[in-house]
Amino acid sequence: MSKNETTQKNPKDVFSAYQENVDRLFNGIKQSVPQYHQSITNVQQEYLQAYENMVDSSITLQKEYVKKTGIAADVPETTLKVIHDTTEGFVKAASIQNQMALTTIDVTQQNIKTFNDNAKSFADLNRNILQSWISVFTTKNNN
Repeated sequence: MSKNETTQKNPKDVFSAYQENVDRLFNGIKQSVPQYHQSITNVQQEYLQAYENMVDSSITLQKEYVKKTGIAADVPETTLKVIHDTTEGFVKAASIQNQMALTTIDVTQQNIKTFNDNAKSFADLNRNILQSWISVFTTKNNN
């Protein structure tokens, strides 16, 4: 029997009313999650694009300034290598950080799933214990 069938059979008891309202609350939350996800993704992409545009504009402006004023922009090969190697280090560190964050999210999701499965098992165990007690006391009262 589903939760809705249970709620429909006795709509005036407190548990049916509670279950109906809890179901409505969680259904509302479940419907809003994809919207939040999309909004957050959109904001992240917009922020990244704005930041990239700002940096690109800054580089372009500095390049024009240096060219028009005649300032030498050439740097030794070793300096270019240091800049390149430093950037590679940042890219690798960011990649590792992203992998760790994604792994942490995956592990957290798995832990929540395990908790949910354990909670269901615990509820079933408690239901069985309760049924055993009820049957013992019902048997004694009938004698």
